[in-house]
Amino acid sequence: MTALRLAQTATATRILGVGSFQPERIVTNDELSQHMDTNDTWIRERVGIAERRFAGPDLKLVDMAVAAGSKALANAGLAPTDVDTVILANCTMPTPIPNGAAQVADRIGVKAAGAFDLNAACAGFCYALGTASDLVRSGSAKRVLVIGAEKLTDWVDPTDRANAIIFADGAGAAVVGPSTEPGIGPVVWGSAGDLVDMIGMRDDRWIFQEGQSVFRWATTKIAPIALRALEAAGVSPEQVDVLIPHQANLRIVEAIAKKLRAVGAREDMVVADDIVHSGNTSSASIPMAMDHMRAAGRIKPGDVALLIGFGAGLSYAGQVVICP
Repeated sequence: MTALRLAQTATATRILGVGSFQPERIVTNDELSQHMDTNDTWIRERVGIAERRFAGPDLKLVDMAVAAGSKALANAGLAPTDVDTVILANCTMPTPIPNGAAQVADRIGVKAAGAFDLNAACAGFCYALGTASDLVRSGSAKRVLVIGAEKLTDWVDPTDRANAIIFADGAGAAVVGPSTEPGIGPVVWGSAGDLVDMIGMRDDRWIFQEGQSVFRWATTKIAPIALRALEAAGVSPEQVDVLIPHQANLRIVEAIAKKLRAVGAREDMVVADDIVHSGNTSSASIPMAMDHMRAAGRIKPGDVALLIGFGAGLSYAGQVVICP
């Protein structure tokens, strides 16, 4: 029997750097109220959003992914040639073929890379981060560029106030590489396919979600999933410095934080609230929030961060990471 050779493996992985990109155009609640029956107070009370970024017709999802990925490489102090794999988490590419990851890799300069798209909607970045970590630990990749990017405005009915007030555009990225000490915990993931009708596509064109149903599900189910991610990483709630959940709705974010504090998380735990100024950017929201918090000095290298994504599918995933 022929014995197969195994790749040289890494004992652990970590995030080496992060980056993000947002379109220039800022859309306020007051601007939206000029086109639909809504107002600033109603939107802030319902979802906690004050403004969001919309990409123009000439700015594509791949463009935003390239910008965020390039910044993550720079933040990590790496060249494109230091990366051999690119994963692009998204659910809003204009067509399923060709995939976006190969285009992103080529434009950044990661030549002949392993490149694939991953669609777990708003849980996509956490799914991709877990996959990247496992690829490096198995020896199948040396360093992986993980990007979450969305152009949701291509897929949202601009007259639908239930959804048009929420979704926005942007990209966030992280570089994953080998480490002597664990910097990315095991991914805890799953799905609830019986709830597929809560978030999806209407008439094969417009994204929709049943807001109240999603709110009830997220505020009930996500905290226990977060605790499973902590247990898998061997981390207690009081050791968490930073909570970065998917930025779906500020009220959901606050509810998750409250439940974690009820079981031991510290009152001074920093909680991501990027949705206030960025809106819901699906798979881009977690890495974008992490990069914004890093740039603002709200998190520092070595902080213990709990990431948790959830969305259409329904899909969910989370892991504990050490901030770069």
